[in-house]
Amino acid sequence: MNQTLQLIENRRSLRAFSEKPVEEEILDTLKEATLRAPTAGNQMFYSIIEVTDTGKKAKLAELCDHQDMIATAPIVWVFLADCCKWDNFYIEGGSVEKGKERGIASRRLGLGDMHLALQDAIIAAQNAVIAAESLGLGSCYIGDVIENHEQMKQLLDLKPHAMVAAMLILGYPKSEKRTGKKTKRCPVDAIFMENSYKEPHLEQLKYAYAQQENDLREISGLPDGNTGSIADRFYFKKHTSAFMSEMNRSAEVMIDEWKNN
Repeated sequence: MNQTLQLIENRRSLRAFSEKPVEEEILDTLKEATLRAPTAGNQMFYSIIEVTDTGKKAKLAELCDHQDMIATAPIVWVFLADCCKWDNFYIEGGSVEKGKERGIASRRLGLGDMHLALQDAIIAAQNAVIAAESLGLGSCYIGDVIENHEQMKQLLDLKPHAMVAAMLILGYPKSEKRTGKKTKRCPVDAIFMENSYKEPHLEQLKYAYAQQENDLREISGLPDGNTGSIADRFYFKKHTSAFMSEMNRSAEVMIDEWKNN
């Protein structure tokens, strides 16, 4: 196994960071590596807000399900799917007017633009994760950043066509020796499908998540006195939770704003 594959194999999310600040040259290297991510047409349909203000970090921690590690993380990056910049470039740079002279009708940004921008942003975020790991830093995605859109919008001064795609917190590990067991993943043949979609049903799903379910059972992490399944756990804990209802509401508002502006 080569060094890159070993890095990917051993990577895991880090939620406790050292107080050691990230050196400027390391941060610069991380930023450059992030921007080397694949991007549609080299248009880079994303922007990254680096949150350094302690008050904003604390507010993000509160909005993201009261996760204090966000407030204390050395690096907090919010990745935006950003078509606002190209829309402005087309208008302010005169491309729209030149198009009209050529009989080309202008158009509003649509969901295809949004999808492309979300891809660009997420790809860049994952580049940052792997680059950070190679530099001795740890990282953690914060999915809760999708919640509370109205407050996030105000906190970060977001525009309708610059929407939150992901948030990463990064820093040096609190301990030189990272503790904890590496989480299992589904078997390769449970995820990869050849040529067409094969809808998985109970037998295939039990096979796909058997390793994760066994690990949870070992630590009494399943519902109903540890007799339930991994599906029970996520159904009760996440799928039907209040925070998922809020996340779905928030995402719908983001998408509506994108479509209607």
